[in-house]
Amino acid sequence: MSAMVQSLDANQAGAEPELTDGFHLIIDALKLNGLDTIYGVPGIPITDFGRMAQAAGIRVLSFRHEQNAGYAASIAGYLTQKPGICLTVSAPGFLNGLTALAHATTNCFPMILISGSSEREIVDLQQGDYEEMDQLAVAKPLCKAAFRVLHAQDIGIGLARAIRAAVSGRPGGVYLDLPAKLFGQVMDAEAGAKSLVKVIDAAPAQLPAPAAVKRALDVLKDAKRPLIILGKGAAYAQADDAIRQLVEKSGIPFLPMSMAKGLLPDTHPQCAGAARSTVLKDSDVVMLIGARLNWLLSHGKGKNWGDAPKKFVQIDIEPKEMDSNVEIVAPVVGDIGSCVAALVAGIDGAWPAPPADWTDAVAKKREENVAKMAPRLMNNNVPMDYHGALGVLRTIIAERPDAILINEGANTLDLARGVIDMYQPRKRLDVGTWGVMGIGMGYAIAAAIETGKPVLAVEGDSAFGFSGMEVETICRYDLPVCIVVFNNNGIYRGTDVNNAGADPATTVFVKDARYDRMMEAFGGVGVNATSPDELKRAVNAAMDSRKPTLINAVIDPTAGSESGRIGNLNPQSALKKK
Repeated sequence: MSAMVQSLDANQAGAEPELTDGFHLIIDALKLNGLDTIYGVPGIPITDFGRMAQAAGIRVLSFRHEQNAGYAASIAGYLTQKPGICLTVSAPGFLNGLTALAHATTNCFPMILISGSSEREIVDLQQGDYEEMDQLAVAKPLCKAAFRVLHAQDIGIGLARAIRAAVSGRPGGVYLDLPAKLFGQVMDAEAGAKSLVKVIDAAPAQLPAPAAVKRALDVLKDAKRPLIILGKGAAYAQADDAIRQLVEKSGIPFLPMSMAKGLLPDTHPQCAGAARSTVLKDSDVVMLIGARLNWLLSHGKGKNWGDAPKKFVQIDIEPKEMDSNVEIVAPVVGDIGSCVAALVAGIDGAWPAPPADWTDAVAKKREENVAKMAPRLMNNNVPMDYHGALGVLRTIIAERPDAILINEGANTLDLARGVIDMYQPRKRLDVGTWGVMGIGMGYAIAAAIETGKPVLAVEGDSAFGFSGMEVETICRYDLPVCIVVFNNNGIYRGTDVNNAGADPATTVFVKDARYDRMMEAFGGVGVNATSPDELKRAVNAAMDSRKPTLINAVIDPTAGSESGRIGNLNPQSALKKK
């Protein structure tokens, strides 16, 4: 007897129709759209959902804190161009994930924060439900879009809208609110399957206007001292070949922002990373590709940009980004891949090379700065200073260009981004636009999960403290992550003194702490490294073994400066000390 006849007989016999519920519809909707990894923390009301998702073949990574799970989801979105999924419980768990959601939006990373929530009828009357909060209202100002699903038949549409909002145009964070009752709602399975939506062309290409492309090329062609600045948006776009063609065909020096390092190797002859101050001050035409003129570029004005008049060309998918700080004489609006391809097509064989006096001056300054830095990176001081330790890691990354480098801290971050050369795109992941500390372990976990590559996380001791408990998560999932904690006994330095009382100074930590023993407590490998030679051996052993490893790199407590290289952002007291 055929299945169809069996079905007809069953219906004639009055058999109950097959049913599904909110749990399974959410899982099916995620799988239908290729979203097969969830980062989160279990608890009421989403504990069973995590179990069911895992049973259905979705990989569910359970963290120790929602903020770290959110950072993992955000960088997963950056690496894959699909929205990273973070799952949290209601109210406090939702709030913990909200920092990461706002971080994703600020950095233009596609991410969806899915949180269970209290029932609307109780929240709206403020009747005191368990973890009661109007989460949708709280989330709206901090993300690109926010949606609530109240009925099981709307789950497919709700997730589809969240996916499209997260990845289309300028990517960002999206909040999806799922009240507890939704999970248990029941409906006909066949109708439920039909209600699901597979999102088609979620991030459609946005082609630039031909007139805008011509205008940009005309401005570049007339430049005497042109510069290209590559931002993390250029790295996210995965238009690597087109960007390389544009740089090399034009002959223009390029300056990569920190997460754009490796789009072209930092050792490329046109790379001006080691001559940053010179090219910012002396350039006359600057083309921004996926970079914003925010605080990281001194807003495009001021002493860092020198006295030479500047013309700016900007490629961005967001029209409102143009003229945000200075006049953009040649805006090119569209997705980066399409815009760069159009520019490459417009550079023909008659394209003039930049004047030799400009390219020679940039090359000379780069070589001078590299030569000046070299001896500092080769020292074997005990205790280590930042340069000696980073010199070792610089060599290791050169020998292992496929490894992913995570970097956060004050001095640890600011010095590493200049010292450690990158050779491949999307291999350097750091604190991004906000300069937020605490991304380290979440990023490290997601990078290992999403790419399968070994991860080297270089952490300041203060930055590591924000997410350090996730070393247990790294050990639990047996991830190939090597963490190096630059331990100088404090924030910036470990030598500050409180002259007003017995309490330690606000920037000082426990002296000679052994962070390596945290990793040992969870079954990983811990190493205490006191010299550059010991650090080199320990990191190489960790990368070879792919075992979870934490290296406590003992740094001179007197090394370091206030807020790394951005101490000027701390306001100074107007009152003079007497």
